Amino acid sequence: MEERLTLLADELFRIGAIRFGEFTLKDGSISPVYVDLRILPSHPSVLGLVAVELGKILKGLEFDRIVGLPYAGIPLAIAVTMSEHLPSVVLRKEDQGHGAGRLVDGDYEEGQTVVIIDDVITSGGSKLELAVPLRAVGLTPNDVVVLVDREQGGRQELEAAGYALYAVFTLRELIEYYGESEQIDEATYCEVIDYLDRPTDG
Repeated sequence: MEERLTLLADELFRIGAIRFGEFTLKDGSISPVYVDLRILPSHPSVLGLVAVELGKILKGLEFDRIVGLPYAGIPLAIAVTMSEHLPSVVLRKEDQGHGAGRLVDGDYEEGQTVVIIDDVITSGGSKLELAVPLRAVGLTPNDVVVLVDREQGGRQELEAAGYALYAVFTLRELIEYYGESEQIDEATYCEVIDYLDRPTDG
């Protein structure tokens, strides 16, 4: 892992964005590790590091706008917009019932391409679901960029639907680094690696 990435990995561990224990995930499964990137806005210096790394990936892609998925992806997209001076739009989860009544806010034109920004991917379901309103207003999402890929089927699910996935880290890379740097003990390391080695559905 490159030095700049070890710095970010250290900071994510320090602020508790990567936690160990017993956690129930959105799909109901139990995980010994939890990636909590919703706390990043409370740590602007770390959020700034994240924005730089996401920006490095975005420089290799072609697009017209970026969009953060609600809700955890929105502050990441805003941080990248400010750091890299990239235009963005904002996606709502639901119509608020007042104002313009739009699900996608911002300046955009039909036919433009967007890159979806989110914090983490486990399966690809939420990304595919929230791509629907983007397509409904004429935007075309082609790529998804996340900070952490849990490598539990999300990449394959997105690729099957025609999307490309890019990640700053895989969860395995982080766990291996934390083990090598002795930030987690051997028992925790083995438990999480065993969990990651289990086959995923599909």
